[in-house]
Amino acid sequence: MRAQGGPLVVKADGLAAGKGVIVAADTEEALAAVDTIFEGQFGSAGSTVIVEEKLEGEEASFFALVDGHIALPLVGAQDHKAVGEGDRGPNTGGMGAYSPAAILDEAMSKRVMAEIVEPTVAAMAEEGRPFKGVLFAGLMIGADGPKLLEFNVRFGDPECQVLMARLRSDLLPALLASRSGDLAHFDLRWESRAALCVVMAAKGYPGAYEKGSEIRGLDAAAGLDDVKVFHAGTKDEDGRVIATGGRVLGVTALGDSIGAAQERAYAAVDSIDWPEGFCRRDIGWRAVAREKE
Repeated sequence: MRAQGGPLVVKADGLAAGKGVIVAADTEEALAAVDTIFEGQFGSAGSTVIVEEKLEGEEASFFALVDGHIALPLVGAQDHKAVGEGDRGPNTGGMGAYSPAAILDEAMSKRVMAEIVEPTVAAMAEEGRPFKGVLFAGLMIGADGPKLLEFNVRFGDPECQVLMARLRSDLLPALLASRSGDLAHFDLRWESRAALCVVMAAKGYPGAYEKGSEIRGLDAAAGLDDVKVFHAGTKDEDGRVIATGGRVLGVTALGDSIGAAQERAYAAVDSIDWPEGFCRRDIGWRAVAREKE
């Protein structure tokens, strides 16, 4: 780390609910991050540490359904990992997302398929371990094109919310086609409109947070046009909705543009009465800025 110099990225080499990544501006911050991880911040996930170069560019989430040999690309999305506005503060499991992501235009999507997804699917099949299911490529897209940050084998949260809001086809037949190896002649239909999801989290997240507070106003939020409130960390307690997790709600809206979807999603957020919760107020800021330009 001292030989490489900063900036660096220090990662807990285990499952840490999306929070085990520390971006260090210089060597001293990176060394401190290693100490923090080895001292137990991420539990057993931090028993081993990985140190990587810091990639510059714009993050994006790319999804494909895979049947062992064929990969069917889905629409892309962009997540907001940092807890604070302007992408500041510690990483989280995701504070919001939107789709489509302008950085993943048709040309870039073809590059991702040709350079990352299809070679991975082919290599796994050649090894006798064909993959079937959802393949999620976390990307950094910079001047040199797409670079792979990670693979997941799930739809992602909160990316799943915006994908499902835009999906016009029935998802189940597509999943069955992935399982049975029948994606070669399969296609999906998507909303041309944009979708945006705002995550509402318990105050203190991604650090220590309290459980047990009551959430009101959910019916008013869900009653707005083209709005869906997904529950992630709640329970029903005698007819009251109680927060039980860190990331608690995914308030999702459709609109003719990212800006329109953003306005509708925050209108729904503002109708929810939950003083113990918070959210980022700038989800979709890159896309909205592009639309204004």
